[in-house]
Amino acid sequence: MPYLQEKFMTSKTSLTLMDPALVKPAVWAAFLKLAPRVQWRNPVMFVVYVGSIVTTLLGLQALQGNVSDSPAFILTVAVWLWFTVLFANFAEALAEGRSKAQADSLKGLKKSTWAKKLKEPVHGSSWLPEQAENLRKGDVVLVEAGDMIPVDGEVIQGVATVDESAITGESAPVVRESGGDFASVTGGTRVLSDWLVVRIGVNPGESFLDRMIGMVEGAKRQKTPNEVALTILLVALTIVFLVVTVTLLPFSIFSVEAAASLGNKGTVVSITALIALLVCLIPTTIGGLLSAVGVAGMSRMMQANVIATSGRAVEAAGDVDVLLLDKTGTITHGNRQAALFIPAPGISLEQLALCAAQASAADETPEGRSIVVLAQSKVQVEPLTGTTTEVPFTAQTRMSGMDVTGADGKQRQLRKGAVDAVRKYLEAQGHTMPPEVLRAADEVSRRGSTPLAVVDGRRVLGVVELKDIVKTGIKERFGELRRMGIKTVMITGDNRLTAAAIAAEAGVDDFLAEATPEDKLTLIRSYQAEGRLVAMTGDGTNDAPALAQADVAVAMNSGTQAAKEAGNMVDLDSNPTKLLEIVETGKALLMTRGSLTTFSIANDVAKYFAIIPAIYVSTYPQLGALNVMHLGSPNSAILSAVIFNALIIVALIPLALKGVKYRPVGAAALLRRNLAIYGLGGLIVPFVGIKAIDLLLVALNLV
Repeated sequence: MPYLQEKFMTSKTSLTLMDPALVKPAVWAAFLKLAPRVQWRNPVMFVVYVGSIVTTLLGLQALQGNVSDSPAFILTVAVWLWFTVLFANFAEALAEGRSKAQADSLKGLKKSTWAKKLKEPVHGSSWLPEQAENLRKGDVVLVEAGDMIPVDGEVIQGVATVDESAITGESAPVVRESGGDFASVTGGTRVLSDWLVVRIGVNPGESFLDRMIGMVEGAKRQKTPNEVALTILLVALTIVFLVVTVTLLPFSIFSVEAAASLGNKGTVVSITALIALLVCLIPTTIGGLLSAVGVAGMSRMMQANVIATSGRAVEAAGDVDVLLLDKTGTITHGNRQAALFIPAPGISLEQLALCAAQASAADETPEGRSIVVLAQSKVQVEPLTGTTTEVPFTAQTRMSGMDVTGADGKQRQLRKGAVDAVRKYLEAQGHTMPPEVLRAADEVSRRGSTPLAVVDGRRVLGVVELKDIVKTGIKERFGELRRMGIKTVMITGDNRLTAAAIAAEAGVDDFLAEATPEDKLTLIRSYQAEGRLVAMTGDGTNDAPALAQADVAVAMNSGTQAAKEAGNMVDLDSNPTKLLEIVETGKALLMTRGSLTTFSIANDVAKYFAIIPAIYVSTYPQLGALNVMHLGSPNSAILSAVIFNALIIVALIPLALKGVKYRPVGAAALLRRNLAIYGLGGLIVPFVGIKAIDLLLVALNLV
């Protein structure tokens, strides 16, 4: 197992499908899964399992001369029935092995570390050494540069850079600080600079790493609702074929006796032939691969750096028909840049540029820095003189700026902010916004940009246009989703004009402007009331209610603990656009399951033409006309069908684990494609395969 862990830790793509590190344990696990308590969990394969046992016993009886059939034939059929069970076990074990390799790599991150447990939640207070395993929810620890964060928690004091490469795979450090949406820290990551005071958010065994390990370990996977429904269907088909097969024996006895009364000879169908017929007719292909498909779906999600809390979440992602996407960082690049100064009547461009730059002197956001850069390209920006006081941006005022007191005692209040916020600011002082400035702001909004008004005291100087660029290719992605029948809804805090322009440029179906947490929650509930499945992303505490309500809720790993607990998936890369990939992965899982089911049911047709004539041709020679494959003999026909039935499981293992390639097409087109490829293929391939095996058996004189 150390080799397995090392291979996965080196590269997620290094573990190929038939990597010896996966195949060898899977072969051994396939034999271990022969235990009855394991086989019972898969009803379809349990029937094959029982048939293998009965056929083996019949073969042993034949060796003693107690059965009329050839011992070699019966034992050969028994061997291939056992191979059928083992191949199904191998497929499941191989899928679980890939997941366990991921889990083992995560277990390697769990190290017994010592933490600095604070007596008081204040940096500088005394602390005592404590093992990470002994920390409880609510404890407060100090983590300094070079220290490992012991357990998941939330930063309550300090700012520091943290290396999260062990979790996300990204080498670039991230900033974690108190009081915002980037206060969440994960156990197993390392502080690179400064210090943090962290309040532990989980009890032992409940950490993010613990949950990740439990999620990706296939042995702990619970069947999803769709998988349960499909299992019920497969069991029903198995019962039908079982009843049909059981009735064939008395029918054969009656037919032979009736033929004898007419002077014709016939042979009663053997138990071995009936078991072979039953195994070949029940849906063993999908029955043997069903569990592997589910485990592989979880594994593929993990390879995309997304942790799903259950297979239900992965499956729900494939059924989603409404996507709620945040504008900033998902549809647009998020770093809005100053692009244009629009002066008010009577104000020069230089005056507006200078005031905007001075109001942004202490603004370290990308938008603030871009205003200064644009202003410097227009005018010589002189530093402010006198006493200055920064006015930070708040969600309530939606403005920021500087208060300046000159040497002569005169005060200036430089502000920049949302147009409606500045308008209310002026109205509170008994002044109004010039209509020309309002028209300019509306024109900026119609272009899909964001207008910021700039004022010096009570004098409005003009508007700064901030452009937020729509990501390249995002419109095409939304078009693909639309063809799949998925509705896309953009959520933004921008005003309706700006939101409408961005929505039109990006190609989304609808938008929610000036969105509040309550608005998001209401929107999700309204779609769910229509019977739709909704997916969304979020990273802040204010997103937690909507995440908890959504059917597929993807929380950012960089987000708050509340958001991660509310979601049923966590994106380790904290990439909001990952939601599109998650939906595609879920769709691929459902497509794979549907394709294999179609193929499994279709390939039973050829086995009718192989086995039915073989077991009844001695009684009813006319049935030889159904031997369209012209198989060599009844025994070779039965054995060829059994061998093909086993080998097709092995042949489809790569498809089950890798999944059917995702294609953005509608349900009707997908159904036609499935029927054309896997339905028609399921009809043709068995005819070719069974005939090829029959030719080989006859050529080698094995029957």
